[in-house]
Amino acid sequence: MKKREENVQYFLDLIKRSRRGRFKIYIGMIAGVGKSYRMLQEAHEMLDNGVDVQIGYIETHGRAGTEALLEGLPVIPRKKVFYKGKELEEMDLESIIQLHPELVIVDELAHTNIEGSRNEKRWQDVVELLDAGINVISAVNIQHIESLNEEVKSIAGIEIKERIPDKVLQDADEVVNIDLTAEELVNRLKAGKIYSPEKVQLALNNFFKTENILQLRELALKEVAFKIGKKVENEVIPGDKKVRHEKFLGCISSNEKTPRHIIRKVARLASRYNTEFYVLYVQTPAESSDRIRLATQRHLLNHFNLVTELGGEVIQVASSNIIDEIIETCRDRQITTVCMGHPAFSFPMVLVNIPKYKKFLHFLAETDTDLIILT
Repeated sequence: MKKREENVQYFLDLIKRSRRGRFKIYIGMIAGVGKSYRMLQEAHEMLDNGVDVQIGYIETHGRAGTEALLEGLPVIPRKKVFYKGKELEEMDLESIIQLHPELVIVDELAHTNIEGSRNEKRWQDVVELLDAGINVISAVNIQHIESLNEEVKSIAGIEIKERIPDKVLQDADEVVNIDLTAEELVNRLKAGKIYSPEKVQLALNNFFKTENILQLRELALKEVAFKIGKKVENEVIPGDKKVRHEKFLGCISSNEKTPRHIIRKVARLASRYNTEFYVLYVQTPAESSDRIRLATQRHLLNHFNLVTELGGEVIQVASSNIIDEIIETCRDRQITTVCMGHPAFSFPMVLVNIPKYKKFLHFLAETDTDLIILT
């Protein structure tokens, strides 16, 4: 009976996928490279070819060239929302679904919707449009990709608050990089084509430093290259020539910050190999339900939510022996690579823990499992 139910569900999933809209994302290294402009150009091309295209949401940022391209395109009016005494505008998701155009343009994919909206994030709105069978073209900058958050912070010294899960990019049917050289981008900025004159110098001194642009450009190029590489593996290369199937395990604690670095790193590795990943948390007696602090519980919940957002699976077990649980999880899930933070021992515990780690290293060598220690 169970097998039959699984077969029925599989067939329903196939039907649903076949009816799902196609998804194209324009990705850029930074604001001002021309993503919105290119989307509007494509909208005109589609309209000229008889496609029912609508502008669901576009952000021109007052740029004359982008605003000029809006002329002649059908635009779905934004929904007016009152929030904290102010009238604000949001994309009208309900109207788009009701009109059901063949193609809709949705800018600012990483945008956070106003509190009380149907979805918290615009990328969730896009998923709903795709599930409704509407084709979507959207755009995002590389710094908004969740697993790149720490890399972007190390490059630009800024933590980007609005982010999209990597899975959104992975599920896109097509990802196109809008690329400019650092010199071209800086010239556009100085010419007032990106920000108003009073903001130019501030931008040049901060996010638009040449060294920042070059590193962000490299991230964007790599991201699109990996996306194309996976498409080739899945659609062009014969099955017997695909890369071997990898499985990744991240081992985390209840620490506030370090686990998020591990989670993002293991998610990036899994993304590279187009495979799944797991994150293991071993609840020791010191953090049992009757002893764990409220703040620690909150950190753990945030870590687990991040794993889910990035498409991974959380494994939580209660045990006093962390190493044995890691080994057991590796065996059960056929893990090929383990990622963990640097072990921190107090001096009296060294004699107790070193034998356990020797056992772990012996297991890794015996099973040909790789170990990555993250700083």
